[in-house]
Amino acid sequence: MDITVIWHDYYPQLKRFVSNRIKNQADAEDIVQQVFIKVNNHLDDLKEKEKLSSWIYQITRNSMVDYFRKEKWNDELPTHLQTMDDYEEPDLAQEVINCFESTIQQLPEKYKEALELSMLKGMSQKELSERLGISYSGAKSRVQRGREMLKELLTGCCHIESDRYGNIIEFHIKWRYPSCSVDEQDGKRG
Repeated sequence: MDITVIWHDYYPQLKRFVSNRIKNQADAEDIVQQVFIKVNNHLDDLKEKEKLSSWIYQITRNSMVDYFRKEKWNDELPTHLQTMDDYEEPDLAQEVINCFESTIQQLPEKYKEALELSMLKGMSQKELSERLGISYSGAKSRVQRGREMLKELLTGCCHIESDRYGNIIEFHIKWRYPSCSVDEQDGKRG
């Protein structure tokens, strides 16, 4: 793994994560810099590459705990930092959903409508056929074709990896398709 890629993929969200907990922005930036130094120095120690995100967030949480101990602002750590096992990790599933929802907008209207109603609003294919005034097999076919088109668009611009249980463990944008973009202002994918 290349530290430059890791920096690009994680810096905005780590900066936001730390800044939400450390009010002094200069200190927050220092902590993020320290995290990336630690990540760079110990990247070869990481045995399971699919746990990169969890590992980085644990390093970040530990760095914030060290900061609070050093600063001794309080006799006790803030409650959101007391539990070492309870780190906040970016919600990859939500990032995929955001990309998914915006990518649907790139589909031809009839497929876009079918997927929005069936997949996003939970409408059954029978209800969809009634709503669109088409046969049940026509609705089923439209949803299936729309899913195929959506999959093609998503696999072209995004890398989505899941574990054997279907949990998303890795998500990143391979290229900046208009529907799969990162807002440069806040670093949020969507």
